[in-house]
Amino acid sequence: MTGKHENDSAFARQGRIVALVIAAAGLLAIFAPVLVQLTGLPARYEMLFYFASLAAFFWALVAALRMWRGRSGDQG
Repeated sequence: MTGKHENDSAFARQGRIVALVIAAAGLLAIFAPVLVQLTGLPARYEMLFYFASLAAFFWALVAALRMWRGRSGDQG
């Protein structure tokens, strides 16, 4: 009984992490031009922020797919 509860808790924690990464990546992509302008960085850093955001989105997609695949075998 406790094993299933621990599994559900770990699954929910992983889901929250994925959700936070998606939210942070979206905010980074939205505010990249503002961050570059406020800090006075060269424009190439804006692209760096975009690539970091893209990498975070890709990680979140892979993590969500792994969660989905792992959960689909847990029907019983």
